[in-house]
Amino acid sequence: MDALPVVTHPDINLAWLDSLREDILDPALPIIDPHHHLWARSGGYFAKELLADAGSGHNVVGTVFVQCHYGYRTTGPENLKPVGETEFVLEVARDADLLNPGTHACAGIVGYADLQLGEAVDDVLQAHIEAGCGRFRGIRRLTATNDAFQTHLPALPPYLLADSVFRAGFSRLARHGLSFDAWLYHPQIAELTDLARAFPDTAIVLDHVGGPLGVGPYRGQGDAVFAAWQGDMRALAECPNVCVKLGGLGMTVNGFDFHKRAVPPSSDALARHWRPYIENCIELFGVDRCMFESNFPVDKGMYSYAVLWNAFKRITGHASSTEKAALFHDTAARFYRLVPT
Repeated sequence: MDALPVVTHPDINLAWLDSLREDILDPALPIIDPHHHLWARSGGYFAKELLADAGSGHNVVGTVFVQCHYGYRTTGPENLKPVGETEFVLEVARDADLLNPGTHACAGIVGYADLQLGEAVDDVLQAHIEAGCGRFRGIRRLTATNDAFQTHLPALPPYLLADSVFRAGFSRLARHGLSFDAWLYHPQIAELTDLARAFPDTAIVLDHVGGPLGVGPYRGQGDAVFAAWQGDMRALAECPNVCVKLGGLGMTVNGFDFHKRAVPPSSDALARHWRPYIENCIELFGVDRCMFESNFPVDKGMYSYAVLWNAFKRITGHASSTEKAALFHDTAARFYRLVPT
């Protein structure tokens, strides 16, 4: 049997990114970036690096950290070790506030808890809330899995969102006033729809426009992938408790290879590639349930922060000021219950 193809994130090449500079479009438009990570990989991405990207020209007034399995406690009960990530992010947030309080970096924190603990997850959720000192907002549990390729992620159980024990733990989120970030691939969207229908009082956000695949058997199948994605997203949009993050398309799993080019892609090029997915999300869910995201530093291997947000602004060039406010700021602020920025 042939080995499965392995899909990895491209390395960040700052010199390559700096080879393309653009004027900032609509620089006064307030932005909340509701999806970024922090870690020591690729030279580190902490307060200084986050603020450098956020301060590269766009008016980023707040950000949300999303779990990435970093900074866990190394001692103590196993189920509480992920709380270390929230403690770590809080320290980075305080460092960032000292460097530039106007950015409100990590104003919201999304962590990890093993929802397969069932009702016993209450202790973990409460520990996160206490460790976040008013910033903790929700849980993300990765369920992105496909048997046609491998990624850097550990093996994940299939159909986890339907597991009864998982759902027992999931049911505790709303009781603690917490939301759920879902990260999965497009063939799994229907699984999220079933979960959302079962828990209409739990706020859910689908990361990265639902993970349309472009590798393995999906490579070169763009029209078929889009049709399948669109149909499942239409059903998901009927769940009023679900929002969508518009972004995260700079991963090799999506089939793009911008990182292999001599010059980074322009915002115009990115807008052309992404417009069908982003405009369909906005049409299906409405601006009040859509929010633009960076997914940095993961996507930084493909393009710069300044170019990314220019691309989003190009896609919404004909939108009204009210629609832009929702997409770039208000939806994220409301979903993550952020202090006005």
